[in-house]
Amino acid sequence: MSTQETLHDIKVSLKLKLAALWASFMFLYIYVDYFALYMPGKIEGMLAGKVFVFDITQGFLLLALASVTIPALMIFLSVALPDKANRWANIVIATVYIPYTLFNLAGEAWMHMAFGAVVEVALLSLIIRYAWKWPRTEA
Repeated sequence: MSTQETLHDIKVSLKLKLAALWASFMFLYIYVDYFALYMPGKIEGMLAGKVFVFDITQGFLLLALASVTIPALMIFLSVALPDKANRWANIVIATVYIPYTLFNLAGEAWMHMAFGAVVEVALLSLIIRYAWKWPRTEA
């Protein structure tokens, strides 16, 4: 006797979907920068105190850390914020990070950077789309 089992699709909350998208974005965001260290001359430039055209200063490093902290916090905030604030935080922050992500292609952009930027922009676009279409409840 054969019993056929069917898979049950579990409904995942929108907040968890947004958190997962931010986590995916963060992995790519970090790894694109990490793999850039393998590009010839990158480490030498860093040792000389330069990243792209910017001097490595305490202010530069603070801004670099802030640029990683914001999407990292969005993983948690996507789950913790109340719906209205959550929706707008996701829309605004993802929208700001799209041009920021594309700016990282300025200068010498290798294929891994372009690929990463395309996927990152796709993830940010999904975040905007999901947040924009946030289900409404009747008041």
